[in-house]
Amino acid sequence: MEWILHNGEFIRENELNVSKEDRGYQFGDGIYEVIRVYQGNLFTAKEHIDRFYDSAEKIKIVIPYTKDVFHKMMYDLVEMNEIDNGQVYVQITRGEAMRQHHFPQVTSPVLVAYPKKVERPVEMMEAGVKAAFVEDVRWLRCDIKSLNLLGNVMAKQEAHEAGAYEAILHRGEVVTEGSSSNMYGIKNGVIYTHPATNLILNGITRRVILELCKEQGITVQETAFTKTEALEMDEIFMSSTTAEIMPIIQIDGQNIGEGVPGELTKKLQQAFEANLKLTVKS
Repeated sequence: MEWILHNGEFIRENELNVSKEDRGYQFGDGIYEVIRVYQGNLFTAKEHIDRFYDSAEKIKIVIPYTKDVFHKMMYDLVEMNEIDNGQVYVQITRGEAMRQHHFPQVTSPVLVAYPKKVERPVEMMEAGVKAAFVEDVRWLRCDIKSLNLLGNVMAKQEAHEAGAYEAILHRGEVVTEGSSSNMYGIKNGVIYTHPATNLILNGITRRVILELCKEQGITVQETAFTKTEALEMDEIFMSSTTAEIMPIIQIDGQNIGEGVPGELTKKLQQAFEANLKLTVKS
């Protein structure tokens, strides 16, 4: 039975109780993060924790721990559960209060975190995956990593029913991101990706990729592309904390490029792998 973190204390998972009037349960009034674990190390932990605090600030939740204390709690959680390769899920809600839409005057935020063993999707990263276009019907603050994920869930389900791994979201003709990932198109050696506005979540892996592109001398244009342009790309890939850099070889039954992972995508995968080994080693 695993250990979980609840409001600063480590308890067994069967000891966790959630109030029926927790605003996260009733309204999705909270935010979350997923931090990848490699060889017992939290990868890009600082960036994830910074984004967690930024999201909390945007919805006016005060996290009652310093970032250093929070960081240590995440590491303690990983060590207590003996997680080698996996992830830590952490969320904070506004807390328990009588049900009303506006914020209660007094409430205590509720923090919960737990780890899970997850292996790297090596075979899929080597072979590539299929995707499907799905209209982006989410709200206009996608930059907040909110618990309100119904739009994402519905999009992912639509893609799943179509036999696809991921949904490529679009507002009208413009591609924004995936249901749980960021999207990139490659044309003539240039990488295109939607700019980090309120319409997408600025992924931590996305930030790592942009930095790797600078190091590798790969040109990146933070410019949105359309559905039509997506189908005409030489390569398409997605990124996320758990999927890393995942080639997309087909969209709605149409091959992208040669229908296999492209050379520039594989080059970025290799650069990510090298960066990962260096980070974990250090």
